[in-house]
Parts: sequence; structure tokens; C-alpha cells
Amino acid sequence: MPSMRALRRLADSRPPPKPAAKEESPSPQPAAKEEPPSPQPAPTEESPPQHSSSSSSSPSSASPPAKPTPSPAYPLGDFPGREAAALCGAFRDNVRWLLKHWAPIAASSPGPARRVFLSDDRTRAVVPIVAVEVLAASSPAPFCGLCRCAGWSHHWVSKRRYHFIIPADSDWEQHFGTDELLGRNDHLLHGLIHGNGFGHLVALRGHEGGSTSLSGRDIMDIWDRLCSALRVRAISLVDFSRKRSLDLRLLLGVVNGETWFARWGYYLARGSFNVSASTYDAALEALASLHVDHLRSRHVRRVVTIYRRLSGKPLTTVREFLRCLLDWKHHELPLPPPTKPCPWLPLLLPKPCPMKRSGQPCKRFEDTVDLLHCRFSKKRLLNAADVVVAKLLEHGNDAEMTRQALRDAARRDIGDTGLLDFVIKSVGDTIVGNHVVRRLPNATTRILQFSLEECEEPAQMDVEAEQPCTEARWVGGSVDVERDLRAVYRAMVKALSEEAQAVLDCKHWVKCWGLGDESDDQLRFLAEWRPQPWEADDLTRPMPPGEIVVVPLHTSIGELVVEAEHALRDTYCFFEEFRAEKLDGITGEKWDPVVLGGAESGDTIGVHGHGADMETGLRREGGLDLWEVRCVCGAQDDDGERMIVCDACGIWQHTWCVGIPDSESLPPLFLCMLCGGALILEGALLAQ
Repeated sequence: MPSMRALRRLADSRPPPKPAAKEESPSPQPAAKEEPPSPQPAPTEESPPQHSSSSSSSPSSASPPAKPTPSPAYPLGDFPGREAAALCGAFRDNVRWLLKHWAPIAASSPGPARRVFLSDDRTRAVVPIVAVEVLAASSPAPFCGLCRCAGWSHHWVSKRRYHFIIPADSDWEQHFGTDELLGRNDHLLHGLIHGNGFGHLVALRGHEGGSTSLSGRDIMDIWDRLCSALRVRAISLVDFSRKRSLDLRLLLGVVNGETWFARWGYYLARGSFNVSASTYDAALEALASLHVDHLRSRHVRRVVTIYRRLSGKPLTTVREFLRCLLDWKHHELPLPPPTKPCPWLPLLLPKPCPMKRSGQPCKRFEDTVDLLHCRFSKKRLLNAADVVVAKLLEHGNDAEMTRQALRDAARRDIGDTGLLDFVIKSVGDTIVGNHVVRRLPNATTRILQFSLEECEEPAQMDVEAEQPCTEARWVGGSVDVERDLRAVYRAMVKALSEEAQAVLDCKHWVKCWGLGDESDDQLRFLAEWRPQPWEADDLTRPMPPGEIVVVPLHTSIGELVVEAEHALRDTYCFFEEFRAEKLDGITGEKWDPVVLGGAESGDTIGVHGHGADMETGLRREGGLDLWEVRCVCGAQDDDGERMIVCDACGIWQHTWCVGIPDSESLPPLFLCMLCGGALILEGALLAQ
């Protein structure tokens, strides 16, 4: 049956009068005040057909305040519920339906934040998920920087954004305001989805990030099921995942050929510094096929010999060897003990480090930790020590760093300043990994300085020479395997530094759900605006993808025009007063069925009309600034890396590509190579 909107439009070609029942409010701010639980001005028939009911109508302002509504709870594996999984509409309608079933955080002071709980039968934990709706027109930051980094700066600015948050464990019982909740950066999960269905995974933290109940895989499963149920169109993320001092996108890419997020269907969207997908694949293959005997590290060669003997496998490539180490780490008995006695194997095993200073032997930091009495756990101390050594290695193996410089560098990865100061105080003259951390005062300034020395004989396994082949001696702790893993990782990066950097530069990943032709009685189209010639002259960026329109199978062409207009007006600020007139890609009169017009479900249809707000500042997610990227590396769009603009031509370039290290501040005046060369040439001509 045709919708009421379509019947009204077909009956009268004149613009309809302003509705008195909040059919379509021209401004989102008043609607947000009238309907706190669901700020969007949407009539009931806009919700998915199978879930529409009279309960979705707006309550009267004179009704007494409602009693606190208990937040619904779902089993962890069933979230977001079977009804949500059956949604078939566009994201803008699905998310409204879902949030109407969630309870407001505080009924006494209703706001845009709503909440639901997940119950985990394994840990008996009850996990809250908070959803916050933000209106772009009233937001202090209406544009999305994440869209710029994802390559979506040409998208229209959506009227609404939806934040889905799992707070940190310590905040589960607290009720934050919307601003405070969005201003925190310690959430276990933070996802942002625009009203058009494009979104970003902002943060995800598992056990390594402080979660006591949910692992990173559990949280990622929750997020992926939520996105699939709501029918989002695409989700981007920036992969900065690290474990101790190792970049997981490099380690897992070499071992498995894909990153951790590839398990959920994410693939490489774009590389920083113009690194292409083919360059990324070639770099991964070069690192994975690198022969372990080519790693120039005496310690690594010794460890390779030991693991070959223990596993009984050749372990020729870096990929094979890293897989062996990860298997040993994650399984109790990954490698069988040698079947025959090996008299010469103890000679290959590392011996205790003989390095001394002032007559005292250098102990391992992990052994020193056992003698320290502090409030920090051993695991946190060892992780912090690894970060300190990593910063010293970045500075240079033989270079010296002052205590303050080392503290500032490690502060980026260690948030607890008390933990950092304690480790810097205690790590001096101890062995961390394959290096000895030296702490000596400068002979001239008397300022305390830190440096590294290679430990020629690192102790890797606590294996006695008298019993080299017993099973108990070979099942070492994870600390030894972690140390060997870091050693091979660093040797691999040192051997093929350019390939490793190319992999590390590829951190923008995306998952697309697409617009499939499903086996239901619905037609799905992408409604793409077709500007008038005078409007096209004012648009300097490419046209964004169209908005999804879902209509019944028997819909007429005239009804589809109405639905396409409503989809654009309801989703984007740019089309607040837009009036659709006709469609491209479908032939026939307005009363003819769409299925007879030559278009199939999943096609893109052009929408012609008038009323697009060419004067609004909320047009593109990248803003109205006509910024242009044209770097010497070939990049032509913002990729999230630090950039500097030429003061003469206004072109943006990467600071790294123009020779400005990340540790240096930007100069007050910068000229690119073309403008600087032209200025020098002009000065030379004037001098003549």
C-alpha cells in the first residue's frame, strides 16, 4: 500500500504546507528538545516495516515524567538480539528502531544517551553499552577528521552521528554526561557511525588495554555484530595495535599474511605516503620469505639453531620461524623434546652475561624486579622496561639520552607517570632483552644519561648443562619466547628496513557491507543527487556515494521520488530544504511500477531537483577549505600523517617528505621546493 507521504505528493504537485504534527521539522534543534529519547524528527512509518507500531509516536509534553526504565540485557553471544538481526531497512531507520528499545541513562534528566547491558556467562560480568546521538548542527566540531583520513572528506555532512561506547571497567557503575563521556579516551570500545551508514572504529582495548572481563576478540565480535545488524555501509579504522614493543600489523602480517582485523573482513583501504596495495603485498612477501640465516645477529643465529633442534624442522624463512615462536608461546607443549641425547646442544645455549661494572655483575631486570617492593605488578614493570629500551633503540644504539628526554619519549606509550619514573630509576645497569641499559652522568655537565650496550651472551633459557634434553627443561616460560620474538622481529626490520616501513605505513583499513539484492520483498537503490549546472560549478570535490532507499516491491516511480527526497533530507544537512522532481535511470510515468522502469534492485538512480543549500557551511565532511595535497611522495589526499602547508601556493605536503623530522616543531615560514626554487631564481635574476 502506498505511504501517506507518497499519496499526498501525488495528489498535489504544489509544495505541501508545513506540517503541524512534526512530519518534517526544518531544524534539528527543536526536535531534539521535544523528543529526548529519539531526537530525530521521524514519523512512525519511517521505522522498518516489520517493527513499526503506534508506540513509536512522540509522547505529549504535558504527560507526567516516566518512571526509570530498566535497561534491557542481552546474552553476550546474542547481542544485539534476533529482532535487530532481522532489520532490513537503511541504517538511519535501523538505528532509530534499535535505540528506542534501549533505556535512557537517567529518566529524571533525559538526554541523547541510551544504554543496554550484556551478560557474560563465562565471567558473570554485566557489560554496559552506551549509545550517544550527536546533532551536527549543534556540535562544536561538526566535521569529521576521521573521514578525512579514511578518504571520505568528499562525503556530505550527516545530520546525526551515533557513538557506541563500552566504558572502562572502573566506570561501569558511573553515569557520565554526554560531553564527559565523549571526552574520555579510555573506553574499551568506541565506535562512531554517521547517519549515512559510514563510520569509524575509534578505539578498542582488550586485556592488554585494561579490560578484565572482555578480550579484544570479544569486543570486536560485539562491534561487528552490531554493525551487521544495523546494516552500516562501511567502517574504517587506523591500526595502531601494539603488544609490548612490537607492531602487530607487521608481526601478524608477516606470520599470517594479514592483520588481526582481517578476521572480521577488514582489508587495506589506503596506505600513508602513497604506499599502494601492491607495494604492501610485495613488502610482506619479501619479509616473510627472508632467510633466517641472513639475519645479522649472533644471538638470533644461535636461537635459530636451538629452535631447529627442538622442533625437528628446517625453519628456513622468517615466517616459519616466527610461527614456531608463536606456537611455543601460545601452547603448553608446542615443541617435542629431542628424542636423542645431544651432547653438543648445551654448547649452543646462551650463558649468563659476564658484563660487569664496578666489580658488580649486571643482573637481568626481570630478576631485579623480584627483589623490588613496589605497588606495580611484574608484568607492568617488564612492559615499561621494554618501552624504555625501544625508545633508546630508536634514538640510536650507541647514542645517549638524558633522563628527561627518555621520559618524554616513553611518556607517549606509558600513561602512568609513577610507573615510568620507577622503571627509569631502577633499570640502570640491568639487562633488558639483548641490551644492557647504562646510566652514567655526563663528564662535563654531570647530567644523568642513558645508553645501550649489546649483551654479547644473553641468557635466553634457564637450562642446566647437565640435563639438556629433559622435557621439563624445554618447556620454558613465555618470557624467554617473548625475548626471542623481539630479537627476531628487530633483526628482520633491520635487514629489510624499507619493506618493513612500507608495511607499517599501511594502517588504514576498512570493511564494506555493500548493497546486496536480498531475498525479500524490498527494492534497494542508491539515490545520488544530480546538481544543476550552476550548482556543479561550485562543487570542487567528487560526488559522494548516494543514499540508500528501501521501498516495497510494488512501489511506483512517483513514490520512489518521494522516498529518495526524504532519504536525502533526513540524512544530510546540505539537503534540508531539497525538493526532488525526477529520477534518472528509470523510465515511465509517476504511477508506473518501478520494476517496469528498467532499474533493478541495487542500481544507482540519479535524483534531480532544487533546494540544495549551497550557502550552508555544513556541506562536506572535509570542511569548506579548498585544501589541496600534492606531496613529493605522490599523495594527493590527507592520510592522517603530519603535514605542512606552503605559505606561497597553499599546497600541503608531508613533513617527513620535505625533511622535517617528527621530533621537530614546524617552522614559522615554509616554502615548498617549487616556490622556494622560484624565489631563489627570481632573486638571482634581480641580482644580475
